[in-house]
Order: sequence, then structure tokens, then C-alpha cells
Amino acid sequence: MGEYELVDLCAGVGGLDLAARSLGMPGVGIEWDVDACTTRQAAGLATVKGDVRDFGPADFPSANVLVSGPPCQTFSVAGTGAGRRALEDVQHFTRRLANREDITACLAELDDERTGLVLEPLRWALDAIDDDHPYEAIVLEQAPTALPVWEEVGRALLAEGYSVAHGVLNSEEFGVPQTRRRAVLIARRHGTAALPKPTHRRYRKDSSGAGNDFALLPWVTMGEALDRAEPFIVVSNYGSGGDVRARGRRTSTEPAPTVTGKIDRNRVMTEDGSDLARLSHSEAGCLQSFPADHPWAGKNIPLQIGNATPPLLAAHLLAASLDLDHSPAQAGTDGVE
Repeated sequence: MGEYELVDLCAGVGGLDLAARSLGMPGVGIEWDVDACTTRQAAGLATVKGDVRDFGPADFPSANVLVSGPPCQTFSVAGTGAGRRALEDVQHFTRRLANREDITACLAELDDERTGLVLEPLRWALDAIDDDHPYEAIVLEQAPTALPVWEEVGRALLAEGYSVAHGVLNSEEFGVPQTRRRAVLIARRHGTAALPKPTHRRYRKDSSGAGNDFALLPWVTMGEALDRAEPFIVVSNYGSGGDVRARGRRTSTEPAPTVTGKIDRNRVMTEDGSDLARLSHSEAGCLQSFPADHPWAGKNIPLQIGNATPPLLAAHLLAASLDLDHSPAQAGTDGVE
């Protein structure tokens, strides 16, 4: 592997940073949330506490890999929807930014300031290009509704000489014991960008994880991920399509439903309907593919967990972006596999 160093914008608790560390790549994350920074510090992740809009590539001159999982609440079906309402505006702002226009005032007028953070990676990428130190690879992930933004960002990067791939990935197809869909973008300065290939089968309700596709591993179940002695059922607080009236039920032989910041409200029951202990912070983290002993700290830990990028998925994304030969499953992510 070449000499790579990562800078992570809107780094959260560090799912992408943990993946980088598992792949032997040093890096630093920029994060403004004090509680996420507390967890990052406990996990030994290099962190700059602050707003990514106050920094740029020149502040991290040795970084040659740019990654970001900007806040997705406004784009998520579980959030307020400010990002979805502003989607056309954001796409328009993306094109203006690609033309090197100053859009700061325009972004400040959006209903939710977090929505504009989705364009910070492009600002950083363009500034690095203009400073003649372009990033070797760029990895971005967000809620699926942000895919049109990544497509627009991709067009801007293509015009700057990058190879680009984007799409929506299913986390359980990469060994994460959870069905979580993410819009991703991978850009490469050299070589051909491509999304990572699934290692596990896609979850389909009322079907077996074993399946007939022997080229792929079975999906990872909650029962395999969590150290619980008996079978159980999880009733999700997050309803299908964001409708709380359509709360999903998953057995321990299935992946978890999407982990959100309200995962502590999920009921856990026996097969006969008796209540069991709800998911601990450690267990909720495991369903995001964090190690069981990850040192969660600070306030509102369920929200920290729900907002995180699954480290195992992140490791696949980073390996694909840098064309690494070895498998992230063997890279020491300490996630389930």
C-alpha cells in the first residue's frame, strides 16, 4: 500500500477513522459535537474539534485521502426533510461551487445549516486541486436521498480529472449485521473508480441467509453479533419507510433493522412475547459493526451510534477507493464477520 493519510470531515464518532486505522492508514477527523469528540478521544482517534467550514486542505497538508459522512438527518426519511426540500437548491449550489463561485451566503439561507455541510467535501477537493495538491482518493457517504447530490459532485470531479463511481449500497452485503442503505461516492485521481463488491448476501425477509449464491457469505445475524444466550425478537422504533406505524420486527436469525439515534427505544422480546433487557450501548454499537469494547462516552450515546458510519462498510469503501489487495474483513476492524 502506498503512503496514504486521511482527513475526515464531519467525522462523528469515527467509523471511517476506525476503518482507516484497521487498514494501517493514519488520519485525523474534524468534528464539532462535543460528545462525539469525547468518544473519539476515548477511542484514541486523532481529532480536531471545530467546524469543517473554518478549515481547508492547507490546514492538513500531509493528508492525501479525503473522506466524509456529513450529517444525514435532513436528508433522511427519519429526519425533518429539510434536505429533501432543498435538494434542487443544493444541486444548483454544487454546480456553482464547481465553477468556483462563493456560495457561502446562499448556504446560510437554507432551513437547516447541516444541509449545506454536504457540499464541504467538494469545496475541500476543489481547494486542494487549485493548490496543486489534489487528493488521491475521495470517499463520501450519506443517506440514500442524498444520491442526486453525490451524482452532481461526481460530475464536478469528473471535470477535474477524477474517475468516479457512486450508488446506493446495502450494509448487510458487507458483513454489517444491520440493513442500512447508504449513498456513496468513490473518486480516484489515478486508476478506475469502482464501488466495492458485496461479500455477503442481501437480506430478504422470509428467506434464509444461506441462500443459493455460494459465491457470497450468508448475511450476519443479530444472534451472531450479540452475546445473548437465547433467541430474541427486536421491535424497531424506526418504522418501514420512516412510518412509525409500520414498526418492523426482526428475529435474532436476521440482521437488525436500521440503527437510528433512538435505538434505545427498540423493544427486545422472547419468542413468546416476554420483555428482555433492551440493547445496551455496546450491543447497539456491535450492530453498527463497532467492536464490543468500543469506549462510548459523553451524552446521548444512542444518537452517536445511530449517526455513525459502520466501520466495516467504511473499510470496504476505503479499500475500493485505494485499490487495496487485502480484504477489509481481515483488516482488524474488530467488527463482526
